[in-house]
This record gives sequence, C-alpha cells and structure tokens, in this order.
Amino acid sequence: LFATTTTSANFPAQALVKGNAPPPKKSPSSSSSSTSEEKKCRNVEECQEMAERLEAARMEEARASMIPASVAPGGSRYRDLEETEVAAAGGTASLSSDSRLVKEGDEVSIRYKVLKLGKRSYDGLTGEGTVVFSRGYGLEDDEDKAGVKTFSFALGNPSVISALSDAIPGMKVGGIRRIAVLPQMGWERPERACDGGPGGRGAGGDIKTDYVIVPTATMVATESCLDKSKLPFPTSYAEQRRMAQRFDQSLIIEVELVSIDSK
Repeated sequence: LFATTTTSANFPAQALVKGNAPPPKKSPSSSSSSTSEEKKCRNVEECQEMAERLEAARMEEARASMIPASVAPGGSRYRDLEETEVAAAGGTASLSSDSRLVKEGDEVSIRYKVLKLGKRSYDGLTGEGTVVFSRGYGLEDDEDKAGVKTFSFALGNPSVISALSDAIPGMKVGGIRRIAVLPQMGWERPERACDGGPGGRGAGGDIKTDYVIVPTATMVATESCLDKSKLPFPTSYAEQRRMAQRFDQSLIIEVELVSIDSK
C-alpha cells in the first residue's frame, strides 16, 4: 500500500457574496464632530428659535450684498429692475431705442402694479408681493388682456400721488421701476389724526412692510383717512376693499413706462 500525502496551500477564499458592502466604521471623534455640526432641535420652541436665527442670518447676508436704493429729490426710494428680474417675474418689457428721459412737466403713460410686499423683503423694494390693484396687466375684472389699458398723467399733477411725480423722472420708455410709497406720499389724507403709520409722526419715518398701533396713538376710523381722490385709484369694489386695508402701510408701485409726451 502506498500512502498518499495531500498538501493543502492557504489560498484566499474566492466566494461571491450578493448584496451591498457594510458601511465603513466611523471613529468616535468624527461621529461626535458631525453630531455637533448637525445639531437638531428637540422641541417646537427650539426649532422655531433655530429657524428665526437662520432667517436673520440670511437677511443680514442679503442686506450686506444688496445695492442701496436710489432716493428721489422728494425722498421717495426707488430701484430700477434689470431685464433679467423682469423676465423672472414673467414680464416682457425691454428698453426702447427712444433715448429720452422723463423730466418735470412731461405727460407720461404707464402700466403699474400696486404691491404689498411680504416679510421676506430685505429693503422694502425687492421680493415678491401681493397685488392690491393694477392697470395694464390684465389682472383686473375690467381688463380683457394685458398691454391694452394704461394710466396717463402729467408730472406734478396734484391729483396724482406725490411718490409717482417724485420718482418717475429719469426713466426711459420700456424701463420698470419700483417706488416705495409711504402713506403720506400716497393715499393717506394729510391730517394729523391720520399721520400715525410708517413715515408719519407716530412712527419715526421707518419704512416697514407692516406696523402696530401703539396704545398712546390717537384712534380714528381708518377708512376715513383714505383719500379716494388721489390717482391712480382702484375701480372695482374688491380692489377698493383691499386698498382700504392697505393704504396706511408702506406699499410699492411697480411702474412700466409706456410713452413720454414731452412739452
């Protein structure tokens, strides 16, 4: 009989295993650092506080990088919209080849939107807003389509809100400008009892998107302070009710210059 000796070598296993490989183990130091960086809130109050801090930081960053608004001779703040901003908002306006600029005494035709800006407006001029009333954009019941109706007026006309006459000079046909309208330069009656909102003697002149009546303020029937003779003014009942609720706050009028009739 012959003895047979079998020698087995230690070759590595070549088994095939289906499925995904387990994730690599994390060291305790990296785990603790990621936990500290991704801290989560534990209750509603903490979540709200963290959200407010993040929003405040975003607002500060936006204010720091934002180009300051221009100021008209009468004190109205305004900002011209770039063509990219107009396109982003769904508009189609572009500057005309007409090189003339609006000046004192000109008669102009415009399309406009009166807006109430939201709380995310960093400077009282930028951001999305709710339309209070408009002309020329096909948004109201008395307009079949956009681009048909306009509002025409002569600069300096006392029937027109002073913010328009103050901030429109310098515009070119096709340009779009956002103008901040304080109540005193808009639709508020020039009476001391009415002068308690943003920019008035009761508020210190700050531009705000909203305000609170303080206990020491003189209480008046708010709607009695709405000057319905000031133009432009809404025509439908729904628009007038919206305006009656907003005229004593800081508003925006977004103006698109359609034509200039120089004198």
